[in-house]
Amino acid sequence: MLNHTMFSQRCITVLCVAVLLLACHLPAHAARGAINISSIAEMEIEAVNEDGEKELKRIPVEAAVPGDEIIYTTTFENIINKPAGNIAITNPVPNDTTFRRADGANTDINFSVDGGKQYASADNLSVKTQQGNNRAAVPADYTHVRWFYKGELGVGETSEVSFRAVIK
Repeated sequence: MLNHTMFSQRCITVLCVAVLLLACHLPAHAARGAINISSIAEMEIEAVNEDGEKELKRIPVEAAVPGDEIIYTTTFENIINKPAGNIAITNPVPNDTTFRRADGANTDINFSVDGGKQYASADNLSVKTQQGNNRAAVPADYTHVRWFYKGELGVGETSEVSFRAVIK
């Protein structure tokens, strides 16, 4: 059970990680200066629309507690006067969270379980147990997510990738 101090420290840690994520997304392969990147950490809440129907709405994360699911979205835009290719977006999975899922239209998604040193598809990842045996990696083992944009992003075009993680 978390006491108030541990709870506050975890909330601060999550918010600090969210702020760091906003600054650390880099296009690993696109030409320098070709892609403008912005990121946001959001939560979904249930809201009532103008027709009186319930719907999910995303709001920026101001505070989060264990059990909350955070959606980290990175938007990338081609800001040069020719199509941009070889775009790779890499995000760390914040400490004290458990990865849930990743999305990204027109992308191949890979994961790392070793702090971002090596990447592979989910079905090709393994981790060593304390006994020295290998086992298939599970989402809780993921430390990073990497998206490779297929093809080229046209002049002025924008796309986005995202992943969800739950605070431990």
